[in-house]
Amino acid sequence: MRPRHAFALLGFLAAAVAATPVVPAQSLGKNAIPGKGAPAAAQASPAAAPPGAPITAERMAPHRAAYRLSLDRARDTLQIAGAAGVMLYELVDACEGWTTRQRFTLTLTDRDGQEIDTTSDYSTYESKDGRRLRFSLTQTSQGAVSQRVAGEAEIGPDGSGVVRYTEPEAKEERLPPGTLLPTLHTIRALEAARTGQRFLAAPLFDGTQPEGAQDTTTVIGDWQEARAGIGGRFPMLADLGSARMRVAFFPRGSGGADDGRRDRRQGGGTGTPDYEVSLRYFENGVADELKMDFGDFVVEGRLEQLEPVPGGC
Repeated sequence: MRPRHAFALLGFLAAAVAATPVVPAQSLGKNAIPGKGAPAAAQASPAAAPPGAPITAERMAPHRAAYRLSLDRARDTLQIAGAAGVMLYELVDACEGWTTRQRFTLTLTDRDGQEIDTTSDYSTYESKDGRRLRFSLTQTSQGAVSQRVAGEAEIGPDGSGVVRYTEPEAKEERLPPGTLLPTLHTIRALEAARTGQRFLAAPLFDGTQPEGAQDTTTVIGDWQEARAGIGGRFPMLADLGSARMRVAFFPRGSGGADDGRRDRRQGGGTGTPDYEVSLRYFENGVADELKMDFGDFVVEGRLEQLEPVPGGC
């Protein structure tokens, strides 16, 4: 299992991908939602786009979100009896780019009652033209640092580029043509959904692993126009369209035979993915109803708090 991919998907992911000066994960109580009841920031989120308007970087809403994590299901052969935690995500408009920060704490409990605590602190700066990414990820397990990944990536006009790592070691990796950065991937997926496309395949680089880009395939559901009711709890989501998606992550170049060669050119993967996430994306880039599938078990992420944050030029 490779849970680090979950940290990018909200700024996707995030997703990234997925990415906040919020309460440090180490100080969170189990199953706590920090900042509950905190006043919303004064700046309003972008208004809903007119029907038919393309989804662009300007549509992404700076926001702070808190998700409660719980075990959705696990294989019978696995010893996992429970999972609980919190994921905090913040997207800030930094004028010419987006800054994201995500903190993640998850406690897995086995059938003997033993617990394993995992935390992550993931932050990025991504230029709005999708050409540059600075990234930093620190993961811990049982209080000890298990991984650090950091560096910068540059993307050329054809989507090819280079990533220069400073951690876990100084090195360079080439990025294949068509590579998308996390927030740009979110925008492309939302625009694909709005225009009725069912599938998006692209290499994705989010800075969460030291091996460069991964192949991704995104299966996209029907575009849903705004529905009454959801704006009562989360005003930022009122009057917004949305779509459900499932994103699968594969090692770069995975797959076999002719299908594998075709998918590698397009940035898709075949076979069994390292990790999958399903979620509902609103047209302003806010996600809810997360299901993070690590193969042997699935963790649900339920949106508990959402508020706009100030920023921009």
